[in-house]
Amino acid sequence: MDVGYLLSSAAVRVTGTSLRSGVLVDYAPLIDALVQQAESMSGLSVVRVHWYDAAMDGVPGPQQESIGELPKVKLRLGRFGMDGQQKGVDLRIGLDLVTHARNGAADVFILVSGDDDLTEAVEEAQVHGVQVILLAVPNREDQPHGISRHLVRAADGLETLSPDAVDKNVVKVETPPPPPRPPHPVVPPARQQPVRATPRDLAGLGQPGALRPSPVVVYSAETGREPQIMPGYEDPDPAELAEQIDSVVSNVLTAFRTSATAEALAELRAGRPSVPRDIDKALLTDLSERRGEYDLSERVRHMLRMQFWKAYDEL
Repeated sequence: MDVGYLLSSAAVRVTGTSLRSGVLVDYAPLIDALVQQAESMSGLSVVRVHWYDAAMDGVPGPQQESIGELPKVKLRLGRFGMDGQQKGVDLRIGLDLVTHARNGAADVFILVSGDDDLTEAVEEAQVHGVQVILLAVPNREDQPHGISRHLVRAADGLETLSPDAVDKNVVKVETPPPPPRPPHPVVPPARQQPVRATPRDLAGLGQPGALRPSPVVVYSAETGREPQIMPGYEDPDPAELAEQIDSVVSNVLTAFRTSATAEALAELRAGRPSVPRDIDKALLTDLSERRGEYDLSERVRHMLRMQFWKAYDEL
């Protein structure tokens, strides 16, 4: 089970966005439902559930520890990199899949993931005579969500997780909205004082009283660097892109504000202009899916993050 795929896809079904913090999950019955469906699909008993997730420095948190203590569940953890992205999860899935297939640990592998990067691992496992069947999370129309077409073509079959398994065990977080922020007091402008020439001005190196323009910071939320934009570059359909960005930002921001604690809201404001890792990932994932693009350009990412803060200020 690719937990990132499982929970983000389930969140899309429940809240309309892939923000994992927007949902509450009852893990034990959800895993039990997955096991039951896997056994029904294969006609065999499940040997073990491999639970692949990321953790800070690879150290499991309290929730992950409790999941790892469930019967027949093996916790397999990657880590978060410096850029906030999970590292090592796909590699662990691929290596385990091939190793278990080579050792004959099972005849059928049920893979809960949609990641294109696992295609080669699936094909290598099949060389050793095993079947690999994909189990996708359903979207709101009960269709498979977020599955790579390359992965589908490589696998021996594609099934969809029972919608009831998601709907009964993954629910939207409902918390009261935070109190409105007090309006900023209006401060009358200070009386302007005459500017005296400095020795530098008198030496001809500047003009007395000249105002220097304030720098304008254009940032990328994750790197802090200005996006590189090719001169004359234009999006194929700016109006459509703007509508897609507005929709994605609105969904993610609504889910976050509904589920966030006071501490999370304070952390968001304190870290500005950077966008927290989980929110940024949801924004990028949702817009990528909306546009059908695996890798968004730096310019589009910049527009997305700018719109997030603009929408936040307007609420």
